[in-house]
Amino acid sequence: MTVTLITGANRGLGLETARRLVDAGHTVHLGARDLRRGEEAARRIGAHPLRIDVTSDASVREAARLLRERAGRLDVLVNNAGIAGPARPAGEVTAAEMLEVYDTNVFGAVRVLHAFLPLLEESDAPVVVNVGSGLGSLAVAADPAGHASVVPDWIPAPAYGSSKAALNMVTVQYAHACPTVRINVVDPGLTATDFNGHAGTRTVEEGAEIIVRMATIGADGPSGGYFSANGVVPW
Repeated sequence: MTVTLITGANRGLGLETARRLVDAGHTVHLGARDLRRGEEAARRIGAHPLRIDVTSDASVREAARLLRERAGRLDVLVNNAGIAGPARPAGEVTAAEMLEVYDTNVFGAVRVLHAFLPLLEESDAPVVVNVGSGLGSLAVAADPAGHASVVPDWIPAPAYGSSKAALNMVTVQYAHACPTVRINVVDPGLTATDFNGHAGTRTVEEGAEIIVRMATIGADGPSGGYFSANGVVPW
């Protein structure tokens, strides 16, 4: 049975992805900072709760230890945990605010990858899905009108967008460094969740589709790519 870990999975896209993968037969370890909320969410969908705060080295190391104890390997990792940061123009965003966003969206993914790679290497067909955003595309940011058919919901978001651009590079670097692991980044689109006050134009079911698709690609799938439900997203 496929062993899967999803971070930030007690609500929104993470929870919907967990539900879909449980239904597909995966043994899903539902990652959450708040163990009580994680337990409640896991109980509803038949997953296994795992406390993990991606901003804490100690928490991530302990989660990796527990997963090794429980399962002995990891087949699929979905780096979903993320925060939006301040919705203000670039000239008003402080370095401290940027650092807070990066600590979850970029450094959090790196902490998790670093801690869980040994478990992924125990799998016959390891897969990593980094949940990014079309707002992380430099091509779209430079020419939003020209790329409206690819990413129709581009908006100014300096902290969030730049963190997702950094996550794109992290994805490519790990894909080159770990050729036996399928590692990709996905854009779920502007999805209506608690994350954005339910202001998104896509349902959570629609947003989760590309995450689930890339989580189930197997050993013959692509690696080092950037995808949405509509296809390849320009870097």
